[in-house]
Amino acid sequence: MSVDLDDTDRAILRLLAADATLGAAPIGRAVGLTQPAAWRRIRRLTDAGVIAGRRVVVDRAALGFGVTVFLGVRLAAKGRIDLETFERAVTAIPEVQTVQHVLGRFDYRLRIVARDIPDFERILRRRIMTLPGVGQVEANVVLSEERRPGPLG
Repeated sequence: MSVDLDDTDRAILRLLAADATLGAAPIGRAVGLTQPAAWRRIRRLTDAGVIAGRRVVVDRAALGFGVTVFLGVRLAAKGRIDLETFERAVTAIPEVQTVQHVLGRFDYRLRIVARDIPDFERILRRRIMTLPGVGQVEANVVLSEERRPGPLG
């Protein structure tokens, strides 16, 4: 289902994407609306599912997690692997930040944070490789990362 957005809605979404802590009053001032009108727009966008939540961006390095790795996981071809069992097991690992079921060479793409490369190796050997159904894996260490503007530009 698609929601019709006007320029003001897009401006509100850009502001919230940049700083999810903004309230209706500063958003209203920025887009030329009163606080109640901005609040109604935000509520409409939330009710329509356009705004699915707000989150805080945590600086992983400040918490001691200096390495991010994208790990491709191909499940073993032996027999039928229960995808839900694998997903439930992998999401229980705290260092696994995202689990994406994908098409292509691998079945899953995981985003893993670790303190350093030896810590990642420990996570890989003791936690990932011991999960049910894990076959082949391929690690890509993130060297740098930039946040790109989303679909709203």
